[in-house]
Amino acid sequence: MSRTVVLAAAISLALAACSGKESTPVSEAQNAPAQQPADASTNPLLSASTLPYQAPPFDRIQDSDYLPAFNEGMRQHLAEVRQIADSSEPATFDNTIVALERSGETLTRVSRIFFGLVQADTNEARQAIQEEVAPKLAAHQDEINLDPKLFARVKSLYDQRDSLGLDPVQKRLVEHYYDGLVRAGAQLNDADKATLRTLNVEETTLSTQFHTRLVAATAAGAVVVDDKARLAGLGEDAINTAAADAAARKLDGKFLLPLQNTTQQPVLGALSDREQRAAVLKASETRAERGDANDTRQTVQRLAQLRAQKARLLGFDSYAAYNLGDQMAKTPAAALKLLTDTVPAATAKARSEAADIQQVIDAQNGGFKLAASDWDFYAEQVRKARYDLDESQIKPYFELDNVLQNGVFYAATQLYGITFKQRTDIPTYHPDMKVYEVFDKDGTSLALFYTDYFKRDSKSGGAWMDVFVEQDGLTGAKPVVYNVCNFTKPAAGQPALLSFDDVTTLFHEFGHALHGMFSNVKYPSIAGTATSRDFVEFPSQFNEHWALDPKVFANYAKNYRTGEPMPQELVDRILKARSFNQGYATTEYLSAALLDLAWHTQKADAPLQDVDAFEAAALKKYKVDLPQVPPRYRTTYFDHIWGGGYSAGYYAYFWAEVLDHDAFQWFTEHGGLTAANGQAFRDKVLSRGNSVELSQLYRDFRGKDPSVEPLLEFRGLK
Repeated sequence: MSRTVVLAAAISLALAACSGKESTPVSEAQNAPAQQPADASTNPLLSASTLPYQAPPFDRIQDSDYLPAFNEGMRQHLAEVRQIADSSEPATFDNTIVALERSGETLTRVSRIFFGLVQADTNEARQAIQEEVAPKLAAHQDEINLDPKLFARVKSLYDQRDSLGLDPVQKRLVEHYYDGLVRAGAQLNDADKATLRTLNVEETTLSTQFHTRLVAATAAGAVVVDDKARLAGLGEDAINTAAADAAARKLDGKFLLPLQNTTQQPVLGALSDREQRAAVLKASETRAERGDANDTRQTVQRLAQLRAQKARLLGFDSYAAYNLGDQMAKTPAAALKLLTDTVPAATAKARSEAADIQQVIDAQNGGFKLAASDWDFYAEQVRKARYDLDESQIKPYFELDNVLQNGVFYAATQLYGITFKQRTDIPTYHPDMKVYEVFDKDGTSLALFYTDYFKRDSKSGGAWMDVFVEQDGLTGAKPVVYNVCNFTKPAAGQPALLSFDDVTTLFHEFGHALHGMFSNVKYPSIAGTATSRDFVEFPSQFNEHWALDPKVFANYAKNYRTGEPMPQELVDRILKARSFNQGYATTEYLSAALLDLAWHTQKADAPLQDVDAFEAAALKKYKVDLPQVPPRYRTTYFDHIWGGGYSAGYYAYFWAEVLDHDAFQWFTEHGGLTAANGQAFRDKVLSRGNSVELSQLYRDFRGKDPSVEPLLEFRGLK
């Protein structure tokens, strides 16, 4: 409740959920036990930062500051809400809704800083704090959500909303608060409220436990290779990185292949040793199923069960029905239809791709049938043969800083007129980070933007965006936005070269950043990226399109050694290869999304499910059980849905992709990369947050409902 969205912060640590960061020793500068309280008068989290944009003073914050700040923040927040609920004055928009919007300032500040940090640069002390504070935050949120006096005041405004003279945004905010309280259980009787409190604390505890176990399991699952010959196919830089990673774990003379959060691993496209490929994929798929302290199967079983019980308590048939009620999809049936309607075309294309790969294997007298661990290795050969294209040709043209400055930033300047200036006077939580000040087209300050791009053991896998400070029209606060990725850090003195998938990720996450930077909404609860899951991915996926815009591409795709632009014939080959392997990519995604909905459409009285058997049955039911195409995430390491806030919501990426391709078609029809088009998109989408019903917001921009046809055409599925 209120702008803090505390429980969401505790469970959903970032927009793009992630997994897999290793616990690291507490640094000497922050080695105080987590329980040791800091002096409140010197705790930098207990007052607004004096840095530009109220940027976090990371150079002053110690781990021992967080728990006292959380406790004080919760105390202040409850006192503020109690004053609102207990007021003897009749409820008004200002003394109830606006007062709630202004409440929880300290808790908001510490939550945004802590959960941003624990996701991107954790250590044992921070993990301990997270495990201690998460259930406290869940209980704190329930204390507010289930307060009958507060609900009575909000309900009185909701019932009168058409006669209070509210403007459309104020009316939507009243509805947002009322619907949120009802969905949180405000109308339950006292006994059911007590049950709900227990379920919420357990869910938060288990979600945190899942994430912590997965962090350790992913780190422990890294594949140790004794013989360099087993790494044949990897480039020398990659082998040197593997040796350095092994040395960092005191495995001198060996090589380490760390796991990323997805099922398939990047090295599988290069390793020529088939047994080694199989070992890497097995390590990935079984990382959290080893019967040790990091095994997540029992946690998954109970999470699925208690979520179903919570949904029944709140009057819903399943957790998916409960969770999708405030999304664009509205119902599990709508989400399922979008996915299952795509399955036949996707799997047919995947089977066709598998047949092409098998032909390559047979032509080489391989003597074996294509397995999942073989796919990327031989798909890369098919791509090279069909399009004369491989990563070694491409990467020299995609140096990280150049792609950011002359690609991502350049596209934003062309579309929106914004400019960027690096700042070295703003403290960060890690030396790899950079900070940029963002200026609007009239030269006024707009936002701060942090980048944290390189993989490390203390960081979760994946990529995401969030804010340290949110745009707030009530206080005038400007956004402090950050992007986090997991690109391979080069050896000292070497350039950071990206794959084109990495380039796309860079544009994607910056699309989220633009959504946060351009927010121009008075009320923070409905500002910026505070939208439904199946809308929030729309601006980010839309921004990916500019990576291949001819004008943008020509500005950044330059050889890092010579500065020469990428030859046009190589550009043409990249464009022709865009739909390559889309059967596989679509099927692995659909498998994961359908698996998520299968778990979350269970009834409350369903028995505990054997995880592996349930997964196999669900994939078979939805006809995505292709042995060569495993789900992008298997159940036991699917952090999006168990630890990352996308429960019953992983379909959202595909839903938003329909929007993004349809919107890009509008741009194409209206002249493409122009300032006028950018301004229209900014005014009608990026600046509006959740201040307008989202389906209507899209129609106001596009002039009609979205069509799925542009997406199917892009993926080569028509």
